[in-house]
Amino acid sequence: MTWKISKSFDFCYGHRVWSQELNPDFSIDPCLKCRHLHGHQGKVILHLESTKLINGMVTDFAHLNWFKVFLDDVLDHRFIIDINDPLFETLLPHYKKDELIEHKEGYKTPDLTKIKNEQNHIIEMYESYVIVDFVPTSENLSTWFMNIAEEKMKELDVKVSQIEFAETPKSTSNVYA
Repeated sequence: MTWKISKSFDFCYGHRVWSQELNPDFSIDPCLKCRHLHGHQGKVILHLESTKLINGMVTDFAHLNWFKVFLDDVLDHRFIIDINDPLFETLLPHYKKDELIEHKEGYKTPDLTKIKNEQNHIIEMYESYVIVDFVPTSENLSTWFMNIAEEKMKELDVKVSQIEFAETPKSTSNVYA
């Protein structure tokens, strides 16, 4: 037997898909809207599975609170930008790519001590950036979430079988283990 559970999490974020290209034979609107700075109300569903139950459960749903904390503390109301985005230097003019703080979950943030004497609105702008090394498409974000969840849940010997990510209620990507 295999048991499966899932839990969903919501967060708001902004991004830009600078690599977007549209095929005019398939797109109603030729505008490359995702190349613009824009935001979403995202929803991530973690799907877990196990062939054994511990205390009658795949795992306790409370064991997924760490993911909610990650989303709230790292991504909620933040702007995800690819370090290779041609707008990187425009959006983060005070920083070179090697001056960022690396985090174990695979993202970087500006070192705010470098701009500690700037006005508050400048500091607030920089603290809103989450820098990744991939174009922040729905598919790439799903993969990133999968890698983070797999790394954490292996401590409990629980398999992450799928990540479902909806950047809008009508647009969803999935990645499977």
